Amino acid sequence: MLRAGINVVGWSKSQAPNRITIGAHLDSEGLDYYQWSSGPGDVYSAHYHSYDKIIYVVEGTITFGIPEENRTIELSVGDRFELPAGVVHSAIVGSRGVVCFESHFSKD
Repeated sequence: MLRAGINVVGWSKSQAPNRITIGAHLDSEGLDYYQWSSGPGDVYSAHYHSYDKIIYVVEGTITFGIPEENRTIELSVGDRFELPAGVVHSAIVGSRGVVCFESHFSKD
């Protein structure tokens, strides 16, 4: 389960981030994850989830909007985005699309 609040962590390892290194990092935390992707300019309107999530950007870029905080968060390769359940957010995919690994945590 994530701690309260939104958290963004840039890649801090000496090896450049790629699918293998990001996947190994998630594996080392014992996290189950899946991959998803979206095309350039895809838009996700404001919504929320009933679970905490962690997203790692594997390729491309994506910008998340947090309307309640009037905040945008741009993520690129290797960035980790920790989003608690119930936080309303939107997203716009960058000009080259995006590939992400995502893990969920239930509040139970």
